[in-house]
Amino acid sequence: MSRELALRTIQLLPTDQLAHTEYSLGYHHNYIREVTGLEPGHEAMVSLYDHWGVDFLFGVNDGLHGNWLQRGRATDMGHAIYAADGSDQRETAVCPFTTVDDVYAFDPIEEYGLPDRAEQVAAYQKQLDDNRSAFPRQLGTGGYYKTIISGAIQAFGWDMLLLAAADPVKMEEVIDRIFRFTQFHMNAWVDTDAEVIIQHDDFVWTSGPFVRPDYYRQVIIPRYAELWKPLKAAGKKILFCSDGLFTMFMDDLAKAGAEGFIFEPCNDFAWVVERFGQSHCLVGSGVDCRDMTFHSWETVQAAMDSTFELARKCKGLIWAVGNHLPANIPQEIMERYIAYFQANRGK
Repeated sequence: MSRELALRTIQLLPTDQLAHTEYSLGYHHNYIREVTGLEPGHEAMVSLYDHWGVDFLFGVNDGLHGNWLQRGRATDMGHAIYAADGSDQRETAVCPFTTVDDVYAFDPIEEYGLPDRAEQVAAYQKQLDDNRSAFPRQLGTGGYYKTIISGAIQAFGWDMLLLAAADPVKMEEVIDRIFRFTQFHMNAWVDTDAEVIIQHDDFVWTSGPFVRPDYYRQVIIPRYAELWKPLKAAGKKILFCSDGLFTMFMDDLAKAGAEGFIFEPCNDFAWVVERFGQSHCLVGSGVDCRDMTFHSWETVQAAMDSTFELARKCKGLIWAVGNHLPANIPQEIMERYIAYFQANRGK
């Protein structure tokens, strides 16, 4: 377990075992107490990451002006219960954009403002330094969440976004303004010593594209390429992350400069390995959290065995349950899962 293992994996360099990460472990409060003997918090997570052999920590940061709800008009679409105690449930708020013309006139720089560049760079560097101090055995990342489509979702909500997308020309102007807002933050990451940058953008649905595929290729993905040019010139590795099904765009993302993909099990893991296992870092697996929650251990083990077999075809795989580990997974399954992974992660 080490940050060096994660970094070598992302760089597609030889390693003696699989790198590992997981999402949402911090939600498992009772499990944390049982495994670590500590109350949930920083020290408990350090101990849990050691127990789980975690090498890589997903990290993104939308910057000093990242809370759009506090700075101007934005849409809170609420939050379903995910935590075991339901404390994260939040009701949907009314969208402040009442017409598509409101959307077409939107400019996030005017709406939310941009911080001073030097202050933003310093804030990003402090995040990296603090993370290295807090979790020295894991590789933390830089990155940005509300890139283009995720930014539009945060601003308008899905309903108004879909209505506005009916005019692709006008919508491209809005997309370009969100891109410019994002570009400021990615350029700030250039001036930090982050080795790895995650570009997060939930730009598709579970079923795939929500607008014409050619619109992605002509309007959205070329803007990702522009975001990545200065980062790549500075020697940083780019991992693209999205919820939903985006295998149909992975070739385009690779050509745009993505050096790795973080993806959910709705993307065919075997297909991704066959197509990109030798050229890109993959962060995921064939394991689905729904199997861990609702099905037998034998189902989970079969998915793990299949992933171990496919991992042999990968130059760089960071193993993860791509659709998170929700708090309702039985503790017995959690322990059997991690014990089986630790026993078989050696190559």
